[in-house]
Amino acid sequence: MTSMRALRQESANGPDDLHLITDVPVPAPGPGEILVKVAAAGVNFADVMQTRGTYAGGPEAPYVAGFEAAGEVVAAGDGVLSPRIGDHVVGTGGGAFAECMVMPAAGAVPVPEGWSDEQAIGLILNWVTALAALKPLGRVAAGETVLVQAAAGGVGQAAVRLAKHYGATVIGITSPGKHDSVRALGADRVLDYGAEVEAVDLVLESVGGTTFTVSLAAAKRVTGRVVVYGVAGGEVAITNRDLNFRHQIHLIGLHLGVLIEQAPTIFAELMDELRELIAVGVCAPGTPTVYDLADGPKALAELEARATSGKLVLRP
Repeated sequence: MTSMRALRQESANGPDDLHLITDVPVPAPGPGEILVKVAAAGVNFADVMQTRGTYAGGPEAPYVAGFEAAGEVVAAGDGVLSPRIGDHVVGTGGGAFAECMVMPAAGAVPVPEGWSDEQAIGLILNWVTALAALKPLGRVAAGETVLVQAAAGGVGQAAVRLAKHYGATVIGITSPGKHDSVRALGADRVLDYGAEVEAVDLVLESVGGTTFTVSLAAAKRVTGRVVVYGVAGGEVAITNRDLNFRHQIHLIGLHLGVLIEQAPTIFAELMDELRELIAVGVCAPGTPTVYDLADGPKALAELEARATSGKLVLRP
């Protein structure tokens, strides 16, 4: 196999300019990399931002889109001892919306026993992001109150389940039509976007825009923490004066790729804890909404319009 089907972004004009191409060259893994035959590619809001050129450090068009996938290892570059050819893994890298993609071997995680590749999508980007936001960064403790913005999304759903597991009271924020699904995950209260909530211990913030201001106001003065891991609703500025006189809180930034690169020990600890969560059933196989690869533009457009819930997957 020397060529493959893939979704290529042709401009910064959004998902409408994402097109299926049938003769894209199959990439070759370099040192420390593996080639994965993609069985399922995860769709994330970062993909939408990349189609519009607003994701910091993202690729410039034209490019093969997507960066999260699960599938079978079919080739390995120099120096790779694990995973082995034939193993099924989930990981990140460029060009996931395709029949094959290259990813760093060090960041590839085995698909849990008994799980399908589709069910494993989100293990790293969703579950580990939520876990990092709650534990090493957010320092959640039993009895605290956690506010989860975008609680019906991939990270949000994982965060609700994890926060309840760690003994927190959970308030989920989502669109009106998604309240029941968030409540079913264990949220103690579910509110619409824009609802004012006061004096929570920890806020998980991924929306931005006017929601970011609501999140800052919700955190307890002095001891409250706000972990920011997304800017889906737009960029907002906060000044040192704000932190001094208006929002005396702990404001913490999280980007999983940077955490993996700059704090590998913390990432290894997160993966150890994730394995324990899988073993006790807190982290269970996912039930994503699946689209054909050719329908990738539709999936991204629906995600951008907040018309989806949970994890979205493209099937090559």
